[in-house]
Amino acid sequence: MLIGFGMIAHGLGSWFAPPADDFEQAAFIAGSALATVGLWGIEAHGPARWGPGRRGHLRPGGADDGGHVPDRGPGGNGRRDSGVLKITTTSGQPPSALGMLERYADLDAPEEMRRALYDGRDWCASVLQSQASHPSLIYFRSVGTGAGWPAALGTIMDLALIFELLIDDPKSRAASVLLRAEGLRLVGEIAGLIGLEPKGGTTSIAEVSSICDRLSAAGYRLRSDPDMNQFAAKRAEYARCIEAIASRLGTPAAPLLP
Repeated sequence: MLIGFGMIAHGLGSWFAPPADDFEQAAFIAGSALATVGLWGIEAHGPARWGPGRRGHLRPGGADDGGHVPDRGPGGNGRRDSGVLKITTTSGQPPSALGMLERYADLDAPEEMRRALYDGRDWCASVLQSQASHPSLIYFRSVGTGAGWPAALGTIMDLALIFELLIDDPKSRAASVLLRAEGLRLVGEIAGLIGLEPKGGTTSIAEVSSICDRLSAAGYRLRSDPDMNQFAAKRAEYARCIEAIASRLGTPAAPLLP
């Protein structure tokens, strides 16, 4: 790695200050980026910012100034992918909010449902921080995460919307509204970063009606007058962006009906 990135730094030598005029200086730059918290008095400009001169970019689990440890590189999406694994373990492959809710009902674990809403909001914030700071991480797919992170995102967004508009559970409404807001911010920024236009069809009223029937059969108390049209409209706000991201990454989106 030192030799390889030293050669890259040497090729970009004029973009460093002082310049990397020889391979020895280039190797020092690459070694500093790999093994330390900075370039030790060397400044990177232009394309050198995206090569070995990017501070700590090449260090697994490296720390930024101030001690912050971000997710970087193919193995640096740990928090993102651990969230995906938890969601798919609960709801199946590909994951779905309805599958998750039916599983929780089978386990008689209402406290886990609310915890999923709070954890989902934290997960969205951590994914946004890491992927927006380092957009290349959007494309890394870790082994063993199944459907991928867009499907997991769609699942928790559907979960929030179901609690917000269909299930009669006032104690969970605030958490569901906040989760959906955080998720909307995430899908909007990620789609914008990689230049995607929303795609995909709309959610039909028949699908929403089937969701209500299955929730009722699982033992959930539904609202007396659930607004299915509003559910379909609000789901389109994020589902079309998630489908575009999933299509770009070659992974499935979260189905509303498993």
